[in-house]
Amino acid sequence: MELEAHIHDTIRDIPESDWDALHGADQAPFLSWAWFDALERTGCVGEEAGWLPHHITLRAEGVLLAAAPAYLKDNSEGEFVFDHGWASASHQLGAPYYPKLVVAVPFTPATSPRLLVRRPEDRPLLLQVLAETLRKLVARTRISSAHVLFPTEDEAAALAGAEMAHRHGIQFQFVNEGYQTLDDFLGRFNAKRRHQIRREMREVAKQGLSIETLRGAAITPEIVDTMFGFYVSTVEKFAWGRQYLNRAFFEEIAVRLRGGEGAAPRGGLEIVVARDGKRIIAGALNLAGPTALYGRYWGASEERPFLHFNVCYYHPVEDCIARGLSRFEPGAGGSHKLVRGFAPSVTHSVHHLAHPRLDAAVREFLVRERAAVRAKTADSSVAFR
Repeated sequence: MELEAHIHDTIRDIPESDWDALHGADQAPFLSWAWFDALERTGCVGEEAGWLPHHITLRAEGVLLAAAPAYLKDNSEGEFVFDHGWASASHQLGAPYYPKLVVAVPFTPATSPRLLVRRPEDRPLLLQVLAETLRKLVARTRISSAHVLFPTEDEAAALAGAEMAHRHGIQFQFVNEGYQTLDDFLGRFNAKRRHQIRREMREVAKQGLSIETLRGAAITPEIVDTMFGFYVSTVEKFAWGRQYLNRAFFEEIAVRLRGGEGAAPRGGLEIVVARDGKRIIAGALNLAGPTALYGRYWGASEERPFLHFNVCYYHPVEDCIARGLSRFEPGAGGSHKLVRGFAPSVTHSVHHLAHPRLDAAVREFLVRERAAVRAKTADSSVAFR
């Protein structure tokens, strides 16, 4: 079987039905054709944004066998796998680091399949083809490198087996150990920590606040507008904040991913809101797949004690347990999650660097980094001590 690789400068070159029929596209809303199309249509990705679509498809006799979201980048923003040191070293070697190619979901540090395939049993072979395709693209276009960000562990291992450099990172995630109730989860903490968390959760009721998750038709244009305002306010609070998304994108995904009346509880866009009476004072935009919940954006119009922890952590964790979801990924960073039961978890990325000296130096560094990450994540019970 002869495979052909094709590059597409817009997701609209690939029929929506073909993309969404691939295995893996249904694992998270941000892997759907609609998500990538919304990013393009609203200008959140494109030449001006520094994310130029370069999507990869693999075909045999015209039949789509696999696809991967990919972008040419002239910076390292919005990736959450930090390679600024590599860029600096590359320039010192006299080799420009940008542009580079990334296989990734823009602005989304969440683990999920990066190669969507027609038949799951073909994935190992097609990952080998993807690795070779990336190498050829780098050589043909004379760019510095190709990077696959936040693939699954199996994908990362397969690509590393195809001679790409394997990097480990750390996130703090809630892993559902078969809990039936929130009390089962809290029961794993020692008494002092359990008391602290219960006190933080009670603070919501003491302030007269209510928290709920909105889905489907409950996500009205007014709710979307409020959530976008929260997102912008959070970005503006921090010097390192970047507003990658615009109002039009929020409006697009609300229409296309919120689902119908009542919405399927295991898929699509969800918004957690905290109300003081009828007034919404905080919110978090989450995305739900069939087995996992992904926390994306948060904001508040008022500062209240423990409001962030309840909206972004405790309420979603309780919801995950009730729905039987296997994990909750609340996003990058935040060691404060550790003391609230979010276990240190390994994330993955793989890299092909064309410059031999840079490649050798990075690989030497990654050996030490992987060892350090393994040491920090070896004992997940540390989250409960």
